[in-house]
Amino acid sequence: MAPLSSFTEEAASLDSQHPCNSTLFTFPTFESMGLPIDEEKKKSSSSKVNYLCGNSLGLMPASTPQAINNELKAWADRAVESHFRHRGEPEGLTPWLNIDLPVVPLLAPIVGAKDTEVACMGTLTMNLNSLMCSFYKPTKTRYKILFEKGAFPSDYYAFLNQAKLHGFDEDALIQVETRPDEYSLRTEDIIDVLQKNADSIAIVCFPGIQYYSGQLFDIETITKIGHEIGAVVGWDLAHAVGNVDLKLHDWNVDFAAWCSYKYLNSGPGGIGGIFVHEKHTKISNDGSDWKPRLAGWWGNDANERFKMLEEFKPIESALAFRQSNPSVLDVVSLKSSLEIFEQCGGLPKLRPRAIMLTSFLEKLLKSSKYYKSLEESKTTTTPHFIILTPEIESQRGSQLSVMFKPHYESKEENIMERISSYLNQHGTICDERRPDVVRLAPTALYNTFSDCLECVILLEEAFEKL
Repeated sequence: MAPLSSFTEEAASLDSQHPCNSTLFTFPTFESMGLPIDEEKKKSSSSKVNYLCGNSLGLMPASTPQAINNELKAWADRAVESHFRHRGEPEGLTPWLNIDLPVVPLLAPIVGAKDTEVACMGTLTMNLNSLMCSFYKPTKTRYKILFEKGAFPSDYYAFLNQAKLHGFDEDALIQVETRPDEYSLRTEDIIDVLQKNADSIAIVCFPGIQYYSGQLFDIETITKIGHEIGAVVGWDLAHAVGNVDLKLHDWNVDFAAWCSYKYLNSGPGGIGGIFVHEKHTKISNDGSDWKPRLAGWWGNDANERFKMLEEFKPIESALAFRQSNPSVLDVVSLKSSLEIFEQCGGLPKLRPRAIMLTSFLEKLLKSSKYYKSLEESKTTTTPHFIILTPEIESQRGSQLSVMFKPHYESKEENIMERISSYLNQHGTICDERRPDVVRLAPTALYNTFSDCLECVILLEEAFEKL
């Protein structure tokens, strides 16, 4: 097994051939994080930390402060009048009345949609609940909601309460589980459950990428089979948007919701987004057959919005699902990041680099003397780690989930807690998911192959300290 130091030249070569766009982002430093300086590793107070946590919160684009300051200045200079006549300095600033509209054509290609099928609004779970109000229409016989066992708790709470709001109990929830000793759901198992419950499933809602394991689901196939059994199919794309190629329109997805503070770098708690397929927003000539939804005046015909009429005329697009005017500061934060995606060639250019980064990280992890395969892990009790995320590149995004073993109940003794703390204190920022997983996410926009190597070298150091 080659020592990790032997990969230094390969990492440098890959960085030269496939450069990132880190200069477009602002990184925390050892000083700003309050970390001790490691002179041996040539770290100074101004050295950037090794940030592998874009799957939790993306870095701030360097252009975001100016974007926000432009709007603060407009607020100071013209206050309410900025809704209709922005100062326009610098040129191209949008009056607040339409602040979210320039985001639409930037967001649509990220999810593979038409401009009329996306909107930025709300936050992830609020949007998911809002969409479920429109698309979950249970009957006495077809009322069940199919999703995964181990879903992010917020999704579970939303599905459970949607069922209860319609008079059903927990038996309305069908959760698909992984097979024993496996960490990813097999597509054939999902299809099997779909077909066995074909007459009772009203709605199917999986994550595009599973937050814990990092598994990328076969969105196209699951959507197709879901429709064949008569169900509506939606997706929670929190970990998929801005991370992997999506073709929501072509895959005939009914609806989707996402947050934008992970791979879309919009800032903590940033504004979310939705997709609604155009087939669900078309309205007949007499305007009588629109889909009911949680509604507000920002989804109404913009030409009649300020007439204050007691008549709802939904916009014939996903914009009709908006309820209120969006936060200006949130929208321009998102826009500053989406402009970087456009500048860098979008997912068609970024996804291949993401695949190379994740594959290189996987190779490094497997080169560590502390790595064990799933089978090897069953027969050893010495400290080690396994990789939960699927090995097949088409079944994962930019995240590798690393599980540390053995498990100890005491936080002070537990392997994962100790490794994670060591990484953090030495300038590699990733996130942990208890009880035993650390998620490593090299992000195509701003991480390097050398970042991956630095992380794994540090991880091996941490094991040595145990």
